[in-house]
Amino acid sequence: MAKPEARPYHSPARRRQADATRQQILAAARTLLAAHGYEDTTIDAIARAAGVAAPTVYAAFGSKRGIVAELINQGRFGPAYETAVTAALTTEEPAERLAFAAKIARTVYEGERAELELLRGVGVVAPELAALEREGELDRREAQRGVIEALADAGQLREDLDVEAARDVFWALTNRELFRLLVLERGWSADRWQEWLAEMLTSALLQGGGAGRKATKKKRG
Repeated sequence: MAKPEARPYHSPARRRQADATRQQILAAARTLLAAHGYEDTTIDAIARAAGVAAPTVYAAFGSKRGIVAELINQGRFGPAYETAVTAALTTEEPAERLAFAAKIARTVYEGERAELELLRGVGVVAPELAALEREGELDRREAQRGVIEALADAGQLREDLDVEAARDVFWALTNRELFRLLVLERGWSADRWQEWLAEMLTSALLQGGGAGRKATKKKRG
């Protein structure tokens, strides 16, 4: 008789404990980074401040760079992001969906600002942040795949765009650099940038472009 295949055991209590430990480590790391800077903050110091062993820190995050990446991600993908994504999933109307995409992009970029400013201020070296940003951009493009494929499946994409080209356009227009230039450098309000981005996405990606966006705005009014 064949031996039953062992199944992995997942304990909700153990998961909650692991999540709590991760948050302790992140809180300790953030405090130490702000106080001592990146170079002088060690994994051992973070472990002591968090009340855990150094191997626990390595198991949770892999390295100091892994901790920095998680700090940035928590800034980006907090409660406001979750709320925006949940709202986006309630509509199948193409222009409305792209308007939500603009709102989500705004939420991410506003959420990450405080963490990025802290990390630059405490001396996280530019190559480290640049590498994390490159990885984040690849992840962001992949995460956007579903939106574009849904538009393509519904026959809503512009006829001169295939799916990959549409993904490129979507990815480029929602880039944080445009947010930085227009909001931080030129002084646009975040509301104005979000509205502009929604209109740009609709015009660049959808059949009928601007007409679809105007209809959506009229419906809201």
